[in-house]
Order: sequence, then structure tokens, then C-alpha cells
Amino acid sequence: MYIDNENFERWMEKLSKKLTEIGQDLKSLINTDTVLDDNEKILDNQDLAFLLKVSFRTLQRYRVNKQLPYFTIGRKTYYRAVDIRAFVRERADSQSYKQFEKANQLDNQP
Repeated sequence: MYIDNENFERWMEKLSKKLTEIGQDLKSLINTDTVLDDNEKILDNQDLAFLLKVSFRTLQRYRVNKQLPYFTIGRKTYYRAVDIRAFVRERADSQSYKQFEKANQLDNQP
């Protein structure tokens, strides 16, 4: 099995372009001072589903309906503790929220 020179050059150009894109992404990440505040905590899907006692599908529904702010890195979804606290505060009565606060000290954990 032989690769002709023309195909090889096309593949090398594609590879070069992709490496250039990756390099630019890395430069932009390196030049960013901080993404999160020093004491800001983030949770992933599994952590939040366990915390709120809901399914992954329910979290997806909250995201699709823009009820719960989130961000993704790669294919993984993350939530800020501040956003989770606001989300729970909007949807729970005061007694339930106090129980949630007591059981989950989101902002106080390092």
C-alpha cells in the first residue's frame, strides 16, 4: 500500500492547520489570568444530580430550558455553585432552602 505524494501533502496540510488551531487555543488559555475566582466552586453533572437528587435527564432539561446556567469544557458540563444556589433559591420554599443550605455548604468549601 503506497501513498502518493499529492495525498500525503494534503494530509500534512490538514495536520498542520489542526496543530495551528490547537496552538492558538493553548495561547488563548495561557494568556487568560483566571477563569474562576479563587474561592469559586464548580460541580459536574454527576455531583449536581446527586446534590439535587435529580436525574441527568432533568439537568439536561434545565439546561435546554435555560433555567440553570452552565458551561462546558470539551464534552463535560459544569455548573457554578453560585448559579446552583440561585437556582435552588428561586424554586424552593424558605424551609426547603434552609435545609439545602445546612446540608450543602457550597460556597464555604475550598
